[in-house]
Amino acid sequence: MSSRTDRANAIRALSMDAVQRANSGHPGAPMGLADVAEILWREVLKHNPRDPGWWDRDRVVLSNGHGSMLLYSVLHLTGYDVSIDDIKAFRQLHSKTAGHPEFGECPGVETTTGPLGQGMANAVGMALAEKRLAAEFNRPGHEIVNHRTWVIAGDGCLMEGISHEAASLAGTLELGKLVCLYDDNGVSIDGAVDAWFTEDVPGRFRSYGWRVVEAVDGHDPGAIERALAAAVDSDGRPTLVCIRTVIGFGAPNKQGTAVVHGAALGEDEVNAARLTLNWGYEPFEIPSQVYESWSRVAEGEQAQADWQVAFESYGADHPELAAEFGRRMQGRLPEGWADAIRALAASAQAEMKPLATRQSSQACLDVLGPRLPELFGGSADLTGSNNTRWADADDARYLSFGVREFGMTAVCNGMLLHGGFRPFSGTFLVFMEYARNALRLSALMGIPNIYVYTHDSVALGEDGPTHQPIEQLTNLRTTPNLSTWRPCDTAESAVAWEHAIARTGGPTALVFTRQKTVPQPRDAATLESVRRGGYIVSREGNGLDAVLIASGSEVDLAMRAQKRLAEKGASVRVVSMPSTDVFLAQSRAWRDSVIPPDLRARVAVEAGHPDYWRRFVGLDGGVLGIDRFGLSAPGAEGMAELGMTVENLVAVVEETLGR
Repeated sequence: MSSRTDRANAIRALSMDAVQRANSGHPGAPMGLADVAEILWREVLKHNPRDPGWWDRDRVVLSNGHGSMLLYSVLHLTGYDVSIDDIKAFRQLHSKTAGHPEFGECPGVETTTGPLGQGMANAVGMALAEKRLAAEFNRPGHEIVNHRTWVIAGDGCLMEGISHEAASLAGTLELGKLVCLYDDNGVSIDGAVDAWFTEDVPGRFRSYGWRVVEAVDGHDPGAIERALAAAVDSDGRPTLVCIRTVIGFGAPNKQGTAVVHGAALGEDEVNAARLTLNWGYEPFEIPSQVYESWSRVAEGEQAQADWQVAFESYGADHPELAAEFGRRMQGRLPEGWADAIRALAASAQAEMKPLATRQSSQACLDVLGPRLPELFGGSADLTGSNNTRWADADDARYLSFGVREFGMTAVCNGMLLHGGFRPFSGTFLVFMEYARNALRLSALMGIPNIYVYTHDSVALGEDGPTHQPIEQLTNLRTTPNLSTWRPCDTAESAVAWEHAIARTGGPTALVFTRQKTVPQPRDAATLESVRRGGYIVSREGNGLDAVLIASGSEVDLAMRAQKRLAEKGASVRVVSMPSTDVFLAQSRAWRDSVIPPDLRARVAVEAGHPDYWRRFVGLDGGVLGIDRFGLSAPGAEGMAELGMTVENLVAVVEETLGR
C-alpha cells in the first residue's frame, strides 16, 4: 500500500509532466493542492468512477479551472475513463483533457470552468438544486437526495465580483451541504497577492452567514482530515475551509512564486522536483501499487449499489414520487406538456388582444408552470417588471435573486447541470451585459437554460439611455449555440416559449417588450410557420417589389408601412422573423420561399443596431435601425426621435426601389 505522500506526489508528477509535454498550462495549483485532493477524493467524496452521472454523487467543481491537471490527475488515478494517454494529450486537439475543464468532454467534469469565480456560482446552483430536490422528494426513512457540493476556489475566484454575489446568496439560503475549499496560496499571475488582495476573507464569509474553518495547513494530512471532517459535519450553513498551500509545492527553485502559476516548469526544474519529492519514476509512469491504493472503483460501485437498493425501497413506498424523480433527473419532459402552450397560441390568435410581450410571456408561464414541475424561475430584483412569476408559483420554485444578474445566471447554470430542474432567469435586456459571460458559458456547454430579457428597446421610455438596449440583440444573435427569440405578439411568444422548453442542445434568450404590441392576423398554417423562425406574415399584392423584414414590436411598423406603400403602388411582402437562428437553420427551399434570393429590394427594420441585418438584406438592401444610444423620453416619442417611424421606413423602401 502506497503512502499518502506517494499518492499526492502522483498528482504532482502527472501535473508537471503533462504541462511540460504541452509546454503550456498551470502546474502550480495542482502541485500545491495535491495533499488536499488526495484526502478529498479518496476518503471523503461519495462518487462512482464507473458512473460519473450517478444522481446522488457528490459534485466537485474546480472553480480555478486553470488548475485542470489537478482534476484530470485524480480522475485518472481514481478510475474514471481518463487514460494515461489522455493525460499525455493534455491541451492537444480533440483531447478529453482540455486546457480548462469542459463539461461533456471529460467524464467527471461537472461544469466548464476557467473564467474565475463562475465555478463557485455554479456550485451554489448545484447545492440549491440538491436542497430543493431533497425537500420535494425525500420522505421519512427515505433520503434519496443526500449529497454535498464541493468547490475548490483560489484567490482569483474570490477577487472576482461574482464570488461575492454567489457566496452572499448561498449564506442567505442556508445551503448547508455546500463546501468551498479556498486555496489560499497567496500568489496569482502578477505575483504575491498581498499587494492587491488584503481583505479579511474569513470575516467576509462569516458576514455572509457561512461557517469558516481557518488556517488549515494544506500540506499536513492530519490538519486536512480534521478540516474536511468539520466541513462534513454541517450545522446548516455553507462552509468555507481556508487552506494555506505552497503553489508549485515540490519544485525547489520555483515553488511559492508566480512563475509556477501559468507556465511549464522546464526540464531542469521538473528533474529537480522529482529529486525533491523522491519520485524516482519516468514521466507519466505511475507504479502499480500507487494505482491500486488510489482506485475508488469498488467503493464507488458499492456506494451506488447501496443507494439503488434504498431507491427501490423508496419506489415501493412512494411509486409516483420515484417515477417523477427519475423523469426529472433524466431530463425527460412530461407527456403532453406542450398542449396547453399550443392552445394558448391558438386562443391568443383568435382573441387578438394587444399586450406587452412581457405580459404575453407571463401568460405562457401561467400555463407552463403547473404542467412542468421542474420549471424553476427567478429574477434579479425585477419580478414585477420581467413578469417572471407565474400565478401559482411558490417559493419552492421561484427565487428572488436580488440585484445579482451575473450570479443569478451562473447559479441557474449550476442548477441545470445538477439535474432535476429547468431554470429560467429574468432581467432587463440591457443588464444581460452583467451576466454575459455566464450566458456564454451556457452556450459553450450546450445546456438548455432559458433567459428572459424584457424592456427590449428604446421604446421602454423614460429610464433613458442607461436602460435602453441598442447593441444587445446583435450580441445575443452572434453568440454560437444560443437561440434568440424576439416575438411580436402573444402567439409568437407562446411559440418561443415552447421552443425554449423543448430545446435540449443549448440555451435560449427570450426577448420581450415593455410596451403593448399589436397582434398580427394569421391563419392556422401561418401560425404553424412561426416555428420556422421567419415566415410571411403578410403577403404582397400583385407582383413582388420588395420584402420588409421585422422582429418584435417593429412587425406592426412594417405592416403599417406595407399599407402606405401599397397606396403608392408598391407591392411589398412583410416577413416576421422572431428568431434569426431558427430561420437560418431551415432548409434553403423554405428560406428562399420567404425571402426570394433574386429579389434585391429588401429592407429590415428593428429598434436596435442595424449591422446584423445586413446578412439578410445584402449591400443593396436597406436597414432602418438605431446605431446611437437612446434618450430619456416617453417610449413613443423616443422611437420617433430616433427615426423609427412609418414615414422613415417607407422612405428606406422607396430608396431601395430606386424611386
